[in-house]
Amino acid sequence: MTKTVKIKDKEFELFINQKTIEEAIDRIAADMNKDLEGKNPLFICVLNGSFMFASDLMKRIHTPAEMSFVKLSSYEGLASSGNVKEVFGLKEDITDRTVVIIEDIIDTGNTMKAMIEQLAKRNPKEILVSTLLLKPDALVNDVPLDYVALRIPSDFIIGYGLDYDGRGRNYPDIYKVKN
Repeated sequence: MTKTVKIKDKEFELFINQKTIEEAIDRIAADMNKDLEGKNPLFICVLNGSFMFASDLMKRIHTPAEMSFVKLSSYEGLASSGNVKEVFGLKEDITDRTVVIIEDIIDTGNTMKAMIEQLAKRNPKEILVSTLLLKPDALVNDVPLDYVALRIPSDFIIGYGLDYDGRGRNYPDIYKVKN
């Protein structure tokens, strides 16, 4: 476990260690296993950031399930651009299916609001939202949050799938930018 990392022009310090992340995933996976039993869920992993979370979460899901991937983006540098762009989308038919979105982080809620609106047009039975991280102080959209692993302040973070200009996703721990 490295205490600090430097990416480009920014210095980051250890914020959440891997053990804490794993314990939080264990907790929400247990809830999902109870809630999703017999529902034939389709998990939708939002790339790129949630790939590590999705991988670790799915290893803990014991009900039969399918998984798909979508790529959405709203970040440029350290801040959300406010514009959600779908890079590539969902191919599966979700009509009358329970859909579980797997997101790495929800801050403003712009991306999640747009994704829920897009998915709702395809007539799913229900849409559930899971996120590894929630920044409650940054939330500006009222979005349903069914499974929240960790709540954090509005610091900019990297690691465990989250990046700064494409770098830093590979760290097993989460780091916050040093002020």
